[in-house]
Amino acid sequence: MRRASGGIAGVAVALLLTILLAGAASALQVGDKAPDFTLTAPGGKPVKLADLLGKGPVVIYTFIQAFTPT
Repeated sequence: MRRASGGIAGVAVALLLTILLAGAASALQVGDKAPDFTLTAPGGKPVKLADLLGKGPVVIYTFIQAFTPT
């Protein structure tokens, strides 16, 4: 049993070190260029930001509570 708890402690320490060494993510400021990313559209089709920017300006709007009961 002691061996299992040592393994769990090792994993916990490794996870903590990873979090501490990763540092804080910097937020975008107004006017900053957004990093390229890919999202899954309805129907499962991947959509890349770079592909959309080739067609013109892009507005990203989130509906955080759009389909939740009131």
